[in-house]
Amino acid sequence: MRENPLWTLVVVFVPFSLVSIGGGPSIFAGIQHQSVAVYRWVTAREFVDLFAIARAAPGPGSMLVTLLGWKVAGWSGAIVATLALFVPSSLLCYGVSKMWNHYRGRHWHTALENGLAPIGAGLILAGVFAIFRVAGAGLLSWAIAGVSALILAWRPKLSPLLVLLGGAVTFAAVQAGLLRI
Repeated sequence: MRENPLWTLVVVFVPFSLVSIGGGPSIFAGIQHQSVAVYRWVTAREFVDLFAIARAAPGPGSMLVTLLGWKVAGWSGAIVATLALFVPSSLLCYGVSKMWNHYRGRHWHTALENGLAPIGAGLILAGVFAIFRVAGAGLLSWAIAGVSALILAWRPKLSPLLVLLGGAVTFAAVQAGLLRI
């Protein structure tokens, strides 16, 4: 498998595609483990850098996979990794959505929806922990993330951009010595 990097990208990212309950962030921890610890495609620092680029660029944050594919095998790696992550889950979602609406309102349907919600949230939280750990986030970063989550839980209609701006200002003020935490 290591002889053909394109096949390795498929083998790694197709399973992530099929278990990405909660969206792209729910699989970041697994992607980080595979790309840094298992296959050593990138270092932990490079992973954080690629993660930051993927989050800053327009489009879904899971485009991180495209950047990893590019690091592994150039343009063909970027295309293969992207397709391996997005095509299987898209086909699965299409098939499930056709059946899902047919059974809406049944008890098992509601129970399944309610049961998958905490799984998706837990996977997203695991991704956050993995990124924070690899980035070497300190107490200030954890505090800002926690307060931001609480604010958005308390006021869900508040623009996330305002919360992001508040976190950035707080971080900059602490780093500049204007605010002590």
